[in-house]
Amino acid sequence: MGPMPSGNPPASGPFTPLHFQLVLLRRMADHNPELVEDARRALGASLAEMREANKRWQAMVRSPRSRAAATRYRSVLGRPESVVSRKVGDLECEAWLWPVPLWPDLRFEALLAPNGAVWNEWLVRASGAPAPDLRTVADLTPWSCTVDEAAHAFAPARPLEGTAPTRWGLAFTAPDEEGVRRDVVAEFTWGLLQRVAVGGR
Repeated sequence: MGPMPSGNPPASGPFTPLHFQLVLLRRMADHNPELVEDARRALGASLAEMREANKRWQAMVRSPRSRAAATRYRSVLGRPESVVSRKVGDLECEAWLWPVPLWPDLRFEALLAPNGAVWNEWLVRASGAPAPDLRTVADLTPWSCTVDEAAHAFAPARPLEGTAPTRWGLAFTAPDEEGVRRDVVAEFTWGLLQRVAVGGR
């Protein structure tokens, strides 16, 4: 993660992509406070500003006059960097993707159903960006991979209900560094790996 432009985000006024990155970080702070602290400083924002950004985002989401999620993302993040077709079952959906400066190899994806409703919203690997080499439990470090990458690397993986909105879980087996297969539960926030719990097998 390279240095970010300095300058604190205002507590009022337009809600910007910088604020949105603070929202992503706020949801990850419970699991990885040190990583979040470093990222927040790279954005030039204080802890109070991160909390304020999250508070404003929650107010927007929960407001009775709240815009549709797709409209909200466009108003905050601007025009998507790319729009790609995605087949989900028999339905043709659209994936809107935006860059996330904190993680240059990732994109924020909103998956839109044919009726325009947002079905899913999370971080994915950018097209053309190198995927992580996931072979053992030791490779599953915080922020190292996305849900899809872990699911493919350690198939078959079983999805688990998240402990809160924007959180997902996966259960699978993976070898440790000695080749012994272990039961693993991986937790993700906004689609990015946060922590793993490893059991015996």
